[in-house]
Amino acid sequence: MPLQITHLRRWFALAAITVSLVVAGVYYHRRRLATDVTKNIPGKIGLDIQQTAEGFKVSKSEQGHTIFTIQASKAVQFKMGGRAELHNVTITLYGRDSSRYDQIYGDNFSYDPQSGDVLAKGEVRIDLEANPEGLLKPDQSAPSALKNPVHLITRDLVFNQKSGDAYTDADVELNMPQIAGSATGLHYAAKDNALALRSKINLTMQGQASVHLTASQGVITKDPRQIVLISPHVAHGSAKIEAAQATLYLRPDNTVDHVTASNSIEAEFTGKSSIHARADQAEFVLNEAQDGLSNAVFQGNVAMETAGDHPAQANAGRVDVDFASRNRVSRVRASNHVKLVELPSPNSTTGASNSQRTEMTAPAMDLFLTQGRHLDRAETSQDGQIAISSSASGGTRTVVTAGRFNARFDGQNRLATLHGAPDAKIVSSAPGQPDRISTSQMVDVAFRTAGGIESIVQQGDFTYSDGERQARGDRAKYTPGNDVVELTGSPRVTDKGLTTTAQVVRLNRATGDASAEGSVKSTYNDLREQPNGALLASASPIHITARSMTVHRASAIATYAGDARIWQDANVVQAPAIQFDRDHRSVVAEGDGKPVSTVLIQVNRDGAATPVAITSKRLTYTDDTHRARFEGGVVAKGSDVTITSDHVDAYMVPRSQAAGRGLKGQGQLERIVAEGNVAVNQPSRRAEGDKLVYTASDDRFVMTGKSPSIFDAEHGKITANSLTFYKHDDRVLVEGRDNSPSVTQTRVAR
Repeated sequence: MPLQITHLRRWFALAAITVSLVVAGVYYHRRRLATDVTKNIPGKIGLDIQQTAEGFKVSKSEQGHTIFTIQASKAVQFKMGGRAELHNVTITLYGRDSSRYDQIYGDNFSYDPQSGDVLAKGEVRIDLEANPEGLLKPDQSAPSALKNPVHLITRDLVFNQKSGDAYTDADVELNMPQIAGSATGLHYAAKDNALALRSKINLTMQGQASVHLTASQGVITKDPRQIVLISPHVAHGSAKIEAAQATLYLRPDNTVDHVTASNSIEAEFTGKSSIHARADQAEFVLNEAQDGLSNAVFQGNVAMETAGDHPAQANAGRVDVDFASRNRVSRVRASNHVKLVELPSPNSTTGASNSQRTEMTAPAMDLFLTQGRHLDRAETSQDGQIAISSSASGGTRTVVTAGRFNARFDGQNRLATLHGAPDAKIVSSAPGQPDRISTSQMVDVAFRTAGGIESIVQQGDFTYSDGERQARGDRAKYTPGNDVVELTGSPRVTDKGLTTTAQVVRLNRATGDASAEGSVKSTYNDLREQPNGALLASASPIHITARSMTVHRASAIATYAGDARIWQDANVVQAPAIQFDRDHRSVVAEGDGKPVSTVLIQVNRDGAATPVAITSKRLTYTDDTHRARFEGGVVAKGSDVTITSDHVDAYMVPRSQAAGRGLKGQGQLERIVAEGNVAVNQPSRRAEGDKLVYTASDDRFVMTGKSPSIFDAEHGKITANSLTFYKHDDRVLVEGRDNSPSVTQTRVAR
């Protein structure tokens, strides 16, 4: 049957109506389904829902304060099991005291009404922001200004609406004003607003790409505002630092204010001289510009060790570090039993070892650095001490103390100079020897570049004690290289009854020898009277002056040079050089172009004492033999007689006999034996011979040798084998050539 146009039009109209009804039905069904979702979600999760122009908003409140809100642009549908898809979701957590404004947001979430979990599909972002004004503003008010929130990016986050907690096992990106990095897994606890980073924390300090921080776990909390890291490890160039725990304390704008570390902090610095440091606790404070540290504090068993060419150790109970710009250390203050030790170091060239150990201790110490790397100077508090030990010199130990110390360092961070004042004191100890102690107002120590001490200078009221040796002066310089102490500024040294003053005195601490220069004066005190002695047998002090002196402590022999003069009571010896033996009271005097001059006492028959001056090139005197030997051009002058010869032996009366004559303390001439070109000159006569014996008790001269002779102007010359004549009369006894004695008496006109 042919299809009519009118019938076709009816079919088209019916189909259009049918399609329209189907479309309308589907639309109505879908619309109702979506409406049911927005109505059923809060019912199923036990929350209130507020329809908004953007979609819907769900919130949970306790005691009049909103705990959190979930806001989405739309909920697409329920799927099997009652699940719903949410788009463009923002979860805002206010905290139970409204002090937070933390946000979790992402594009796609799903909701499980049975568990109460809101699950993010794909990437999700988290902003942690404090809101101190939360209690002062209406509920759910945003902060007046968002200030550097802690920003995290992760995925597959689960938010539980029942607890308000959120968690994920996925990787997390972390961004703060100064720190960026990553972690694996996080957990946000709504009850205490703490966000835990579960593992593999890896952070980089912004602006300082070379500083990296890793940790096994971490927790970000809002009260207190901090980030706690477990087993942190910091790497910065050649430095590595680790601890059991570190805490980053945040300001309201989430910038780092300071950092604390605890439980066995360890640090390693590799390089030419490796450094290992440790402490129980540490705190680092950032500066206001937020571009570095302002100070750091280390506490509890603080220790540092360096290896290499210059090994050292440092210990203290507390160390405070001040920083300049760019994290450069400017000052370090150590306190609570501070100890710095320079250890013996090997010599890389010879393989030898510097055996000296230098140890500085003080209750507190300040160290100042230049360019953040090199020690410039150090200052100690009161009661500082420097101890220097050396195994190479028999285990000696030198301890230097003073009210305060100021130390200077060289470019290798080694001690260069040390100044101590006031009340400086140095004590040197050696096994089996008495302590050597010196004191002064101040002390200055200069150190060698290769290690060890170059010199020690003490100034101001210097005193020194070494067993029986005592010394004082204005200034003293000790040189370890030759073990010599040099005293200046009116020095005075006393040793076993010997007191010496001079312009300069040098004491050899190793040998005990001493030397002096310039206006030397020595006085030998504490002398015992020697009954068998004569010239120097008195108990009176023996004095010696000269331009220089050298004394050997082991032998007790002193040598004086340059216009030397020795005297006791009225007995005097002068010479260019005098050697004096204190123990034997012996004298050796020598001339160097100038004669030796000696003064003895002659007692006449009438008891009158007259001096006898004797000059020679050399004098040797030993007190126990009471004999003085004069050699080389000897001239002896009495009151009216002069004797010349090549050498003379002058014998003196022993002191035990001289005391009875009323001339105690004077060397009394007993006899003279002259030999070699002997001549006796008196005002009216002259005698010559090879040998002369003069006896002081009777003023008798006996001339012998080859053809002795005597001559006077009135009677002429007499020659014989032996001539005996007297000082105060004209008697002459002549012994003939034929060996038969004959006596001739002549009178000499007076």
